[in-house]
Amino acid sequence: MKRMAIENKLALNVFHTEDNDPHIEIDKEYANEEEIRKVVLACPAECYKYIDGKVTFSHLGCLECGTCRVLSHGKLVKSWNHPFGSVGVLYRQG
Repeated sequence: MKRMAIENKLALNVFHTEDNDPHIEIDKEYANEEEIRKVVLACPAECYKYIDGKVTFSHLGCLECGTCRVLSHGKLVKSWNHPFGSVGVLYRQG
């Protein structure tokens, strides 16, 4: 069996999201660059971006792994909750 690249595996996942109700809330004013870069680099879905000294987050495509919550220790990530009901990621490939 041919090995699949991670990008191809992620492309098989199905995401059901509510655009106006993200399950993660970040502190957009948080300024510790070292801590921000740690979270940005660790996110497997690349939901965090750090451009021109500003951090942004998009919950669309989030894998709900909790890595950002663990690394942030409540600093950058103010709140992290599992999405409600049928909202969130549906894994199709391992």
